[in-house]
Amino acid sequence: MRLLPTIGLVLLLATPLVAQEPVRLPTDRVTEAVPPAGAMPTLLQDIGLDQKLNEQLPLGLAFTDEQGRDVTLGTYFGSRPVILVLAYYECPMLCTQVLNGLVSALGTLNFTVGREFDVVTVSFDPGETPELARGKKAAYVERYKRPGSESGWHFLTGTQHSITQLTRAVGFRYAYNAEVDQYAHASGIMVVTPEGRLSHYFYGIEYGPRDLRLALIDAADRKIGSPVDQLLLACFHYDPKSGKYSLAIMRFVQGAGLLTVAAIGLTVLVLRRRERRDPLAGGASA
Repeated sequence: MRLLPTIGLVLLLATPLVAQEPVRLPTDRVTEAVPPAGAMPTLLQDIGLDQKLNEQLPLGLAFTDEQGRDVTLGTYFGSRPVILVLAYYECPMLCTQVLNGLVSALGTLNFTVGREFDVVTVSFDPGETPELARGKKAAYVERYKRPGSESGWHFLTGTQHSITQLTRAVGFRYAYNAEVDQYAHASGIMVVTPEGRLSHYFYGIEYGPRDLRLALIDAADRKIGSPVDQLLLACFHYDPKSGKYSLAIMRFVQGAGLLTVAAIGLTVLVLRRRERRDPLAGGASA
C-alpha cells in the first residue's frame, strides 16, 4: 500500500495553487513519517527550480526523439525561441498539470508552435521510452488543435547522463522515491533563446498568456510580434522573483516627468520669443 498517492501531490500541497486534504498516514507510522512542525520532509529539501538566467544550455547532449531517432538538444535551436519543459511521461499528476497548463496558455496565443517558436519536452526518467514520448506528443498535439504544430513540439527521452547534465544546467532539482516508484520535483517551464540561453522562468502549473507572449518576443530579440507587442515590452518588466511581467510604473513616472519638463521648457521658450518680437505687448494688454 502506497503512503502517498503521488510525490507531485505533496509538492502541490506545499503551495497555494491547489487546495487538497492533508495526507493521512497510518497511526503506527505517524511518529517516524511526519517531520517536526515547520520542517520540510527530507526528500523535499532537495527539490526546486533555481533560475540560471542567461546560462548556455549544453546543446550537444544526446537524446532520442519520439520516433526513436538519435538527436542532440541543439537540433531544436538556432532559428526560434524554445519553451523547455522537464516532465516525465508516466507522472501520475504534477507533470500532466504542467503540460495541461502550458497547452491551455498556448491555445490563446496567436503565435503558433512550429512557426514563431518551438516546444521541447524532455523526460527526466531514464527508463522511459520513445513509445511513451510518442503517445504523449499525440495527445497534446491533438489537444492543441493547430495544423503543423507536430513539427514544432518535440518529446524526448534520454540517458541518465544527458538528463543529469540538462537538469543541472537549468537548475531543476528533483529526487526519486523508490518506495512509491515516483519522482518528487518542482513545477515550471523555461523560455530559451534561439541560441540556447535561458531567458525566462515561469513557476507553477498555470502560465499567463501575456507573460508567455512577452517572454517569447523578448527571447527572440523582438524579431517576432507586432508593434503593439514592442510597446508592451517597454511598459512591462520581467520580474525573475515572481516569474511574471509587471507594469513598469517607474518608467511611466519618469517618462511623464520628462514630458512635463519638456512642455514647461517649450512654453517658456515660446513666451520669451513673443516678448522679444513685441516687448510692449505685455504693457498694452495691461
